[in-house]
Amino acid sequence: MGSDIPRPLATALALFGCGIVAAAAWRWQLWGSVSGALLVALWLALRSLVVAPPPPRHDAPPVADPFANRLLLDAAPTPMLGIEAEQVRALNRAARAMFATDDRVLPPPPALLSRDARYLRHAERRWRIDRVVLTARGGERIVAALVDSEQEERVAEARATGEMIHVLGHELLNGLAPIVSLADSGVAALDRPAPDLPLLREILTTLARRTEGLQRFTEAYRALARLPEPQRRVVSLAPLADDLARLFAVRWPQVRLICDAAALPDWSIDRDQISQALWALLQNAAEAALASAADPRVTLALHVDGRTLACHVGDNGGGIAAADVARIFRPFHTTKPDGTGVGLSLARQIAHAHGGTLTLASAVPAHFILSIPYLDADVRVANDCANN
Repeated sequence: MGSDIPRPLATALALFGCGIVAAAAWRWQLWGSVSGALLVALWLALRSLVVAPPPPRHDAPPVADPFANRLLLDAAPTPMLGIEAEQVRALNRAARAMFATDDRVLPPPPALLSRDARYLRHAERRWRIDRVVLTARGGERIVAALVDSEQEERVAEARATGEMIHVLGHELLNGLAPIVSLADSGVAALDRPAPDLPLLREILTTLARRTEGLQRFTEAYRALARLPEPQRRVVSLAPLADDLARLFAVRWPQVRLICDAAALPDWSIDRDQISQALWALLQNAAEAALASAADPRVTLALHVDGRTLACHVGDNGGGIAAADVARIFRPFHTTKPDGTGVGLSLARQIAHAHGGTLTLASAVPAHFILSIPYLDADVRVANDCANN
């Protein structure tokens, strides 16, 4: 006997879950997540209508067009559109207000009709297009959600700024407190009838070390905050990997580097920034391997999967503690006595600036993946600017 949940009950439970996710995302102003939850909910509702319709009844009215049911989506702040053939229709109140229409969008924006277009420029704003493709007996239909990219960027920037200010204030206070205490001790030592010169020398030496540490922290913060926009050019990847391998051999002769970067195509990147990001990963890997491995080894592998460049960096060290996994990319978080906590954060910032990602694939042993998509448009623009 099977124990499968009936399809209507499973659909209802899934819709209920989507509602919970959408409500939580709305509370935290994660509009992209709200749109994703609503798209999944709409897909489930349409699937129940067009994929597995109920048996026909002679006394029942014909099933209405699924795109005509707007009750589920009207409360969403994200504009939702239905696309079929060359027609674009507004599915909710936000879309109708955005395009000033009650139903069809005329003329349909070319970006909505193109499968490859990721963004739409409308009313002096930039919108990201999130699509869900539905296949029914009548043909293929697309549900598209338009996410305000500028608003997402403002929310993300506000959160990043708040976290940065919190970290900066914490680090500065931690650095200034002992300096103030040492300065008071030095003044007290000078006020004695017979100043203790060895004690003063020790206090001044400690003060110098603390101020140098604070200076290094400030310089690291400045480097993180002033990362320029990447200047993408088509470059050869094999020479880039060879340069990193030679530098690694000079810097860490006691660590064996296993490099795999053969038969790679040219790629559109900012060579200096990607080298900086990979060097930060290699440095972390070498230090981890040296700290806990009898035969320290680091691996660097570059592979191309379709239109994505994946750079793998790993080591045979002790790995990353579970308590630190969620914080390793946080600016200024470090477990090293002399570390600044900037390397991984800067590497991820470089990856994001290239439209890519930096992820921790494995904590034990540590294994990072830096992924960079190939963007033809960026290369054409960069080359045109260089030629002009």
